[in-house]
Amino acid sequence: MEIKLLERENTPENVIEHCKAVCRKAMKIATNFDNADKDLIRKGALLHDIGRSKTHGITHAIVGVEIARKYGYGDDVLNIIERHIGAGITAEEAAELGLPEKSYVPVTLEEKIVAHADNLISGTEEVDIDFVIAKWKRKIKNSDDNIKRLIELDDELMIN
Repeated sequence: MEIKLLERENTPENVIEHCKAVCRKAMKIATNFDNADKDLIRKGALLHDIGRSKTHGITHAIVGVEIARKYGYGDDVLNIIERHIGAGITAEEAAELGLPEKSYVPVTLEEKIVAHADNLISGTEEVDIDFVIAKWKRKIKNSDDNIKRLIELDDELMIN
């Protein structure tokens, strides 16, 4: 159903393939946790970038929430979509980026798994944490706090 929704929203094919790859990685991470809601992770991973059907900017997470809400998804999926960017964005960082000022840091296990699976997929290829750190150092001004959250997330999820 989620793939059909991505297609209905005219999500670019490369984004759909990325979402599938993130879903595979998220499901792999989820095997480390008996208490993880695998169905929620699958839905959230497949829909995390649905907002890219309208924009490729940082607001794609907010736009994605609006789209998924329109189709009746609950807060659990909407929170995954909204909080999947990087290792999360603090309220202060959100204000600097021109986003509504609130925390976009993943809270639940399922939110964290999808966010981190997204970090560890570049396009459709799996990458390691060192690749992500190097990319963030190049792309994000004053990336120390972001990288610290990324490493903490990686440690928490015990990625091998």
